[in-house]
Amino acid sequence: MSRSWAAWVLLVLAALGVARTQPALAAKVRTVKEKDEVYALPPPAELRAATLGWDAAAVDLLWAKLLVEYGIHWSEHREFRDVPRYVDAILAIEPTYAPVYRYVDTMLAYRPLQGTEDDVRRARGYLERGTRERPDDARVWMQYGQFIAFIAPSFLHDDAEREEWRKDGATAIGRAVELGADADGALTAASLLTRAGETRAAIRYLDRAYALTASSGDPELHERIGRQLALFEAREQRDAADAVQRAVDERWQRELPGVSRQTYLLLGPAADPARCAGLRGARDPACARDWPTALLPVQPGSSGGSP
Repeated sequence: MSRSWAAWVLLVLAALGVARTQPALAAKVRTVKEKDEVYALPPPAELRAATLGWDAAAVDLLWAKLLVEYGIHWSEHREFRDVPRYVDAILAIEPTYAPVYRYVDTMLAYRPLQGTEDDVRRARGYLERGTRERPDDARVWMQYGQFIAFIAPSFLHDDAEREEWRKDGATAIGRAVELGADADGALTAASLLTRAGETRAAIRYLDRAYALTASSGDPELHERIGRQLALFEAREQRDAADAVQRAVDERWQRELPGVSRQTYLLLGPAADPARCAGLRGARDPACARDWPTALLPVQPGSSGGSP
């Protein structure tokens, strides 16, 4: 009987002990799980020396480890801030490792749990390095262009910077098309460049894409690019004509507003006699006495460009 009571007392004490210590232990475990893990690898320079020549195996192992950690952190809804460390380690060993440049933008912009503007800027830096390490890789250029044109701007807070990034992205997409990427990307690049006011750059990319698709076996795409090219060229001519008309009207209102526009056009642009005297004045564009010379700064392809 005494042994039975002793067993029951021991069992009750054990249950009380578990009930008393379990909440505190569970809280500690939860806290530990929510913290970032310790990154145990050495700095990139030392890591390269530590591979002892087994560079390819080390890079594959690091890439596999990065993918696993990325997936685990998403499944457990935990922050993952070590992507740059893994990427730096991989690129220190193999700077041209293609999978990094294919997925690093996603891993940073959409990292567990929330990418930031700093992550996006860091991703752009990696992709720009990819275009330097693999300058003839159309996929890297297209990845870079699409990221900074479509994904990254949503993380930025400055409107002017967003437009600048979209313009840079369009230029990169155009470069990818030149290197052999799908010529359909030229249409996207041209649309972005035109929206940014770079109509001549858009025409240049479409013109090259039109030539590249002449014998590509895709007559429909070739025709689409041709129609878009004709549309942009017509738009450029219209914009140039509008710019010339605005320039004439501004000078008319500033110089001789008392005469009719037709009379002002017949008289020609006015010039300041004091400024235009001598040889120096003869070379001054503001001293031009004929309209073609006076309007040269607003012509397409000149230093003034088209508005």
